[in-house]
Amino acid sequence: MSSKPSKEIEIFDNPNPDRDYEIEFDCPEFTCLCPLTGQPDFAHFRITYVPGDKCVELKSLKLYLWSYRDEGAFHEAVTNKILDDLVDACKPRLMEVKGEWFVRGGITTVVTASHVDEDWDGS
Repeated sequence: MSSKPSKEIEIFDNPNPDRDYEIEFDCPEFTCLCPLTGQPDFAHFRITYVPGDKCVELKSLKLYLWSYRDEGAFHEAVTNKILDDLVDACKPRLMEVKGEWFVRGGITTVVTASHVDEDWDGS
């Protein structure tokens, strides 16, 4: 596995696919660039999901998040893109991605995007 930024999200088989349980990733060091000014934007991401048949491999998640460091992205767009990419990779039963963006111009922004598998009954 690489130790350079990558858009590839690796997965592995869920060791308990018959049980609903929650996994939470706490990612306090996310960085991207403001698409208007080019200045760095910082966020604290919390990713919570109930896995289906696959789970997200941690190092690949770290490298995936790192890949945004030199990209311009609006808060809303990047939060939703992260959710979309993770859902595409691991097909969770439920997933929420919450980006808590640091102060810029006296304003903090929190963007929360979620996904629920339409076939999951939640029990």
